[in-house]
Order: sequence, then structure tokens, then C-alpha cells
Amino acid sequence: MTDMGAFRESVTAWAAGGPGDLARELAARLSVRTVVLLEGPSDLAAVEALAACRGRDLEAEGVCVLAMNGAMSVGRFARLLGPSGLDLRLTGLCDEAERGYYARALEGDGDGPGGNTARRQEFFVCAADLEDELIRALGVSRVEELVRAEGDLRALRTFARQPAQQGRSSQRQLRRFLGTKKGRKIHYGRVLVEALSPDHVPAPLDGLLAAV
Repeated sequence: MTDMGAFRESVTAWAAGGPGDLARELAARLSVRTVVLLEGPSDLAAVEALAACRGRDLEAEGVCVLAMNGAMSVGRFARLLGPSGLDLRLTGLCDEAERGYYARALEGDGDGPGGNTARRQEFFVCAADLEDELIRALGVSRVEELVRAEGDLRALRTFARQPAQQGRSSQRQLRRFLGTKKGRKIHYGRVLVEALSPDHVPAPLDGLLAAV
């Protein structure tokens, strides 16, 4: 585990009700300056893949990319890591349906250490979710090529024949397919991002990387 991985684990344990001493110690030792709050591990895989494609070492830059396992947790993480806690810069990526959770957590006012007013924290919103953004950026045909290359085309065809999928567009079927097996969304979060051309990166993902 990397040092930043240890920081992520300590923050997650702190958010679950544990002590925060280790997180504070690691934040100082690693010179953490920014935390990217993400809903889940598939988003983390995509962000890390894009950073790698652009030759960036986020950990060396003091940027921690953290999956919270649910957007409803963003307020708790923001209290621990933002102006009222470790006073780190926060940003994030969320689905349109979860915009309200992020807005309340990252755009609210409050008092930080020493009585400083809380900073407004910028975050980025996907039109539906990140998988939908990536499928639209690549196009259905290209995503199906990638699914074939990963050995999942037969599973996709079987899924598309299910009664519940009839009448849905190929794009919606692909989006649902990526979430039908544990670990698939994480795997394709990386695969789809690595297949993007530099000028077709979805705006929310591109904006997030540019902001950190």
C-alpha cells in the first residue's frame, strides 16, 4: 500500500467513527493539499486512468483521490477534510442525481480553523453518470469493440436480449450492462478512459483533472 493509500484508509476509518490522529499525521507528512471526493471505486479508476494518460502523478502532487462508497457520505467527509477539519481543498465528481449532496457539502458556508470562513469548493457533475459520459464520448460502436476485446461481448449480447432491455437504446443497455457484475464498472472505468482520444474526454472529467 502506498502512503496515500494509507491516508485514504485512515480517512475512511475516521469517517466511520474512528480517531482522526493518523489521518492528521499522514496529511501533514504527505503534504496533502487537495482531496477529490468520488462516489465509488469505478469513478476512482477512471480519474486515476486519465491522470496516468496525462503523465500526472497525483500522489506526488499532494492530491488524494478518495472513493466514499456513496454520495450521501460527502457531507461527513467534507466536515473532516474541509475548513472545519484538516482544512484541505476539496473537489469532486458526481452524478446529476447526487448534485444536491455535493452542493450542500461543498458550497455551504461555515467557520474553519481560526474562524476563517469556509471556502466554496468546486465540483463537477456528470449528465447522468460517468459511464454514460464515457459511452457518449466514445460512441456505442467503439465501446462494443472494447467489450469484445475484453471478452465480454457474449455476456453483453445475452444481457441485451433480456425482456427488461427491450426498447432501450444501445447506449442505455451498455450503461446498465457495466453495472451487472461486481467489479465490471471499475474495470471499464479504466478501459474506457484509456481508449479516449485527448480531445474527446468528457467535460466533467476533463474539468476535474484540470482543476487539481
